[in-house]
Amino acid sequence: MARPDKAAAVAELTDEFKSSNGAVLTEYRGLTVAQLKELRRSISENASYAVVKNTLTKIAAKETGYGELDELLQGPSAIAFIKGDPVEVAKGLRDFAKANPNLVIKGGVLDGKALKVDEITKLADLESREVLLAKLAGAMLASLSGAASLFQAPLSQAARLAEALRAKVEAEGGAAPVEAEAEESAPAAAEAEESAPADDAASES
Repeated sequence: MARPDKAAAVAELTDEFKSSNGAVLTEYRGLTVAQLKELRRSISENASYAVVKNTLTKIAAKETGYGELDELLQGPSAIAFIKGDPVEVAKGLRDFAKANPNLVIKGGVLDGKALKVDEITKLADLESREVLLAKLAGAMLASLSGAASLFQAPLSQAARLAEALRAKVEAEGGAAPVEAEAEESAPAAAEAEESAPADDAASES
């Protein structure tokens, strides 16, 4: 490869590393062109997958903080540059490797942290971001629904109480005031009766 071509290849790899939040290094020895296309397609929503040259990749990796890949860059190498959900990328690579043993996952880097093969496998066993968000949304909706029912319960009870009081007042309409007037007039009549003898005695004297 001519020097300008090498410089362009390193620049391209550097851009890939810079635009990724992680990378998984694999060995693809024995995979056919059709199988590589299938692999690319299976992870395309969250990663790009490229066959790379080790010497040029080492240069780009060191320049972008992916130096942890240096010792893994041996043999026929291809890298999955993670652009989206790393869990989905790990799942895609793991599942493809199960169906196509010629794909060997060698390690990787995620958010600046080196990942061993078993850590990538554990990552693949996690629930995807979409599943976690769906569960979180479901939990929030359930919580809001519960809160709404708590708010609604006292209001409905208050409404039923107000309706019962209104119905009671309508059913007793007018009776209570009449009784009150009778009770208020009774003491006045009693006071009049008590004062009558005193007036008579005054007139006799």
